[in-house]
Amino acid sequence: MRTGPLKWVALPHHGEPVSFLDQLKSQAHALQSQRSTQQQDLAGRIAQTEQACETIWRYFNELARQLNVIVPPGPMLSLDNRQAWPEMCLVDFRSDARKKFWSNREVYDHVSLGWVINPREGKPQATSVSVNFPPDLERVTSRLSLGQIRHERHEVRHPEKSSLLALRFDYQTQAFGSVRATADHEAGEIHFRAANLRGFEVAQVRHPVQRVNSVLLDELARLIVGQAGAFL
Repeated sequence: MRTGPLKWVALPHHGEPVSFLDQLKSQAHALQSQRSTQQQDLAGRIAQTEQACETIWRYFNELARQLNVIVPPGPMLSLDNRQAWPEMCLVDFRSDARKKFWSNREVYDHVSLGWVINPREGKPQATSVSVNFPPDLERVTSRLSLGQIRHERHEVRHPEKSSLLALRFDYQTQAFGSVRATADHEAGEIHFRAANLRGFEVAQVRHPVQRVNSVLLDELARLIVGQAGAFL
């Protein structure tokens, strides 16, 4: 528990002079009161953070069950901004929660919701994309990683000079999306990290635990199914 530096405060004299020991007693009492208040505040934030995580856990569980029946539409995807993927949908929603020991107690570490982004019609298809400029290469490799896309990388070389012409990525049109809610008990906040809600992207936002309720999580659910939401 952090406290401010110890400062010596000379107490005013009223009649008999105050001994140095009395000054120390007064200083110690003030520090004890400050630490007690800080401990009470921290205990309150921990309790509120745990309640917020419980709310998220219950919501994610129920949301996964409903969306596995609905099979909502997926985002428009492209690795290179030129070759569009087929129409996608969201399947196989799964929720998870993990705990940790912190400050000598078991508390939530994070709660998560994950899903698979598959073609609306048929199975994931094998296809490829080629890049030969650094910005395109950075974009494609970043999106392959972000979407956890199965792929293989090949060098395309000139048949006679053997010089490198391009890099080709063979991949499957299947990706993964997720939302992870990480608890910050000391700050009394939940850090949300959402991957691939509206394309290959990561969005992050912090919400104080007092705001984490079904109304806020409804806004997140709207974003997951492709509607407008105020969560971010």
